[in-house]
This record gives sequence, C-alpha cells and structure tokens, in this order.
Amino acid sequence: MNQQLDTAINTIVTALRTVREQKPLVVNITNYVAMNNTANALLAMGASPIMAHSRQEMAELMSFASALVINIGTLDSQWIPRMLFAVEQANINNKPVVLDPVGCGASALRTATSRQIGHAANKLIIRGNASEIIALAGEKTQQKGVDAQDDSDAAVGAAHYLLETYQGNVVISGATDFVITPEGVFQLNNGHAMMPYVTGMGCSLSALTGAFAAIGEESGLAAVAILGVAGEIAAAQSNGPGSLQLNIVDALYQLDEKTLIQRIKLS
Repeated sequence: MNQQLDTAINTIVTALRTVREQKPLVVNITNYVAMNNTANALLAMGASPIMAHSRQEMAELMSFASALVINIGTLDSQWIPRMLFAVEQANINNKPVVLDPVGCGASALRTATSRQIGHAANKLIIRGNASEIIALAGEKTQQKGVDAQDDSDAAVGAAHYLLETYQGNVVISGATDFVITPEGVFQLNNGHAMMPYVTGMGCSLSALTGAFAAIGEESGLAAVAILGVAGEIAAAQSNGPGSLQLNIVDALYQLDEKTLIQRIKLS
C-alpha cells in the first residue's frame, strides 16, 4: 500500500509540473456565479481557460482544446443542447469531459440533464459533493438546493455505482475527499472548514480536474490534493471567506512541489 501511495503522490506532483509546462487549453461551459473564480483558478495553476457557451464555435474549439468542463450550475433550456453538442465534439476529438452536476437531486431537470451528459461522454470524470453523487446514482439524498447535506463517505457506494454505469472516475468533495477509480479508492484530508463558505469552490475543483485531465491525469486525484493544500495554506492567511477566495488563487500560483509533498494527507 505504501508503494501505491508513493506512486499516487508522484503522479500528483508530476501533474502539477506538467500543467505548468504545457498550459493546456480547457473549455468551460460553466455557471455565471463561479465563472470568474474558475477562470482565475485555472490561470493560477498554469492552465489556459476559455469560457465558451456558443454552439457556433464549439466544434472548432474542441478540435484543438485539451479538455471540456461542463458545470450545470445555472442550467436552462438553451444551455442543455449546447452542452450535449460540446460533449459530442469532445468525443469526436477523444478529449476528456468533466461533469459537475451542480444541484443534482434538487430538481428533476438537473438530475435528468446530469445523467444525459454522463451517458453521452466517452471519457468522463464526475466531480460533485456527496448529495449530488448520491442523487446522480438514483439514491435518496438529503439535498438542499446546491449544498451538500450528506457526508462524503456516505456517497462512496453511490460513486462505485457511477463508476460502473458511466465508465468514468468519480470525485466526491467534502470535509474528506474521495477519489474512486477502477484501481481503488483514495481518501484525502486536506482543505479547510472555511472553504465551503466561498461560492464556487467545488466549481474551481472541477475546472482544475479538467486541467489535469488535459495532460493525462484523469483520476481527479491531482486536482483534489492541490486545491486542498492550497486551501490550507490560504486559510492560515485569511480572516474570513472574502480574503480566503483571493488567497487561494495566490496559493495555487505559489505552490511548489516540496510543499505539496509535505502537506498531502492521502490514504
């Protein structure tokens, strides 16, 4: 097991270095609330974000972009066909798709759309909170709007179901983060209790997941570990959620490999 953990940590560190070297272009169809946050997180990490919502340019963008992130946070009837077309273009170009099923379980529209996108994507990573993961799997959840009311460990069984159903890795974010892949389940205990008080923190994690998937790290592990460590560092310098939001961007930008290795809490 120690060898497996060492390999995983090496994968995380290598992924950080590679994203900074390659600066992959990540196409984001994301929500209005977190658009600025996610773009800044990607830039600070070293990736190149583009927020694209027009069907007219999607085929062209996905021909040379490295990953697609779909976030359904501000869903409406016009966005759904655009999202599905974007997934189709990602499939044509063999690009990974990260699905953030924001509020899945809060409404029938969000749940149905999340499942439709999940089934459509060929190379899928699902990143959600526990309540969203449970709802996506069709189980009863304590969902309240877009906020999780379930503990992350309660969603591990649902995540295994999603892994089998959609043939895609699953990331459950929460006080404890879980990454579920065919190779096993990883648990991470980084992050800070203040992070849920910043809007779009999960959205930023999904965007970063796309950046690492763009360079071949498709488990979601690197994004979870790096944002968690950055959150810890930022929280130590923050008086509240407002300053935390800014300090996380700085922490992502300044994070070095030695600090990352020292701080990762992985099992």
